[in-house]
Amino acid sequence: MTRATCTAHPNIALVKYWGKADAALNLPATGSLSMTLDVFPTVTTVTVDDALARDEFVLGGEPQSGVPAERVTRFLDLVRAQAGSAAHARVESRNDVPSAAGLASSASGFAALAGAAAAAYGLDLDPTALSRLARRGSGSASRSVFPGFALWRTGDDAHSVAEPVRAPDMAMVIAIVDRAQKPVSSREAMRRTRETSPYYPAWVSSTAETLEAAIAACAEGDLERLGALAETNAMRMHAAIQACDPPIRYLTATSVALFDRVAALRAHGVRAWATADAGPNVVAMCHPDDVAAVRQGLGPLAELVVARPGPGLALHADADG
Repeated sequence: MTRATCTAHPNIALVKYWGKADAALNLPATGSLSMTLDVFPTVTTVTVDDALARDEFVLGGEPQSGVPAERVTRFLDLVRAQAGSAAHARVESRNDVPSAAGLASSASGFAALAGAAAAAYGLDLDPTALSRLARRGSGSASRSVFPGFALWRTGDDAHSVAEPVRAPDMAMVIAIVDRAQKPVSSREAMRRTRETSPYYPAWVSSTAETLEAAIAACAEGDLERLGALAETNAMRMHAAIQACDPPIRYLTATSVALFDRVAALRAHGVRAWATADAGPNVVAMCHPDDVAAVRQGLGPLAELVVARPGPGLALHADADG
């Protein structure tokens, strides 16, 4: 038996990944830019055991079956193929971020699984290879391999990986509107957006332009420009999603009120901009000195969690022989 444990954190995209160029390989239609958080860690242990007749997946102490278990097994199959192993594994994971609520739980989940599974099966992978592997489980997981800010480019299987980048100093105030699992998964919503939203081609072309502008803002240390780009990019993504047939609407009345509140704070000199992934929860990115003002402004509307740039994968190997 060999065992390895890995910790990963979710990331929030400033320039969004939404849409696949290749669903089987999880290759993105657009590049993206994100901040790995220092909150909501996922801790995953993988135990490779020749005595197991099948893979086992336990999340938060509860044995999993159906789609969640199948996704883990498919991912482990990729690792086994690289390692030349046929042994099954037991995966035990604890997720501090609400699952499937639009707070990037799949990013931290599959990044942690990639790190733990690679080590448990004896693979010696550098961060780039781990990013490539994590991407196969969840596209955004490619970015959670790295600390702080990460850029994930489009490309083929070999080249579509994330890399660390420098960005202006910032904090995020996460407004949790709803911890419940969203009714339409990101995978299904991406597929429906690509196939039915008339805005999807414009989303892809405009996001490519936004990403290059965001990279330039990062290089120049321009938080104001980066924040404005991030807020516009989020609104464009949700517009494309809402134009699906049948429509998908992740943002609630409270979500919209939070966007409005951030805009009002900004009008009064607070350096803050809002974004939202595929869910109702809203994130205010802001200058660290403005965290208190953002918390005061958003506090009456939602539960708040403050995040700063966080660490990349942390691996703790424990071989049991």
